Parts: sequence; C-alpha cells; structure tokens
Amino acid sequence: MEIGASTSCLYPLETERSLEKLLSMGCRLFEVFLNAKEELEPAFLRQLKERATDFGAKFVSVHPYTSAAESMLLFGNYPRRTKEGFRFYEKYFEAAAFLKAKYVVIHGQQLGHGALSDEGYWERFGELTQLGKRVGVRPAQENVYNHRSSKMEFLLGMRKYLGENCAFVLDVKQCLRSGVTAEETAEAMGESLCHLHVSDSSPGHDCLVPGKGVFPFFSFFRFLEEREYPGSAVIEVYRSNFGAEEELEKSLEFIKEWQNL
Repeated sequence: MEIGASTSCLYPLETERSLEKLLSMGCRLFEVFLNAKEELEPAFLRQLKERATDFGAKFVSVHPYTSAAESMLLFGNYPRRTKEGFRFYEKYFEAAAFLKAKYVVIHGQQLGHGALSDEGYWERFGELTQLGKRVGVRPAQENVYNHRSSKMEFLLGMRKYLGENCAFVLDVKQCLRSGVTAEETAEAMGESLCHLHVSDSSPGHDCLVPGKGVFPFFSFFRFLEEREYPGSAVIEVYRSNFGAEEELEKSLEFIKEWQNL
C-alpha cells in the first residue's frame, strides 16, 4: 500500500505551495485539495502536474472545495440546480483526469437535509459515476460525520444498490467521530473501498498526525491486507492538529514504518 498526504494538511497555505512543501518532505503520493475555481483551470493544473512529475510523484485523488455544499449542489431537490452542480463537478473529474488521479472525493448530503430517499441518493450517485467514467475518473463516497454516509446501513445499502459503480473513501477520524471503528466501516464498504484518509487519535483528540496518538495502525493495516485492499492511503489532518511542519514530515516516516512491520 502506497502512503502519501493531502495538500489540505497545510491549509490555508496555497495549494501549489502545500504541494511544494510536501514534496520537499519526501512525499510522492498526493490527494490534492482544490480550494478555488481558479485552481480548476488548465494553467494551474499544469503547474501542479509538472512539479509533481519533476519529483516522480503522482496524484491519487482530488478533493473539491465545494464539499460542504453537496447537499444542495448534487443531492438536493431542485432539478435545475442539480444539473448546474453536475456541470460544475464535471470540472473536478476533468481536473482529476488531467492529473491522472483516479478519484474525486464526495462528502454527499448531511443528515436531515433534502428530501431524497436513500435509493434516490444512490441513484444520483450512480449518475455522477457515469459522468466521471467519461474521463476515466470515479466519484468516491467518504464516510463523513453527521452525513448519510456516517451510517453503516447506508454504506451497506449503497454498495448493494450500485454494485461495481460504488466506490468508497474510508476516513479514520470520521469513523471515530461517528462512533464506529475503522474495521467496522471497512467491512461495510467491502470490496468497494478504494482509498484511505489516515490520522491518529488519543483520548480527547480525534485528529492527530500519525505517531502522536494511539491508533492501532499495525492491526488496521493487517486487517486491510487480509482483505486484499487494493488502494493507497493519504494522511489527512488539519493544520491546527500539529505544530512545526517537521511533525508532519515525521508522521510520513512513522506511517511508512508501521506499514512495513
């Protein structure tokens, strides 16, 4: 399993500067968090791709800055806005395809928002999947606290309903916030699990850089290995979760060491 980092770890540092710093730390696999419409433009994406290529690095996923609005943009009950939202997300798919990333991370709909049934949501996600397939990119549903995807029965149902058109991102800190284990979430996602967001934790702190908490990386990685997990993992924490940038660099080294045990 390849290990990398999300450019969001250094937010609000500009995306290209975050990439540069992570490259200097030895990171060679990235989820890129695009933070403005300007960052979807070809000239900006070309800058990112060329810099990564210089270091022999690659991108695995793109994270939209509009995640918080997906309840309305993608999964709402106003058809005209949904069409507009799909057209906008087509730009994320195109950006991912240009960067040769496989996935666009989807947060989806918050609990209590909108009028879609679960099946209506899954059908909408399937339409989004077909849109991404045009350029060889897949939307991947992340388990997010206080969203539909935080519920294990929702993940199980989505996987059954969509079959091969289902893809999931497992985020360790979101598992903790939702009151379920990473293993339980992985089991619910099954063979549709394709991408990981990893972080550490300790009592009273649900998001720390790997190596600063007590999350059982060894047993979790072995759990995934036994189930032949085919994807990669990126560290995704917030800038407020660590002090000096060297802590993030050490966490990259730490997670790679655990993986190899």
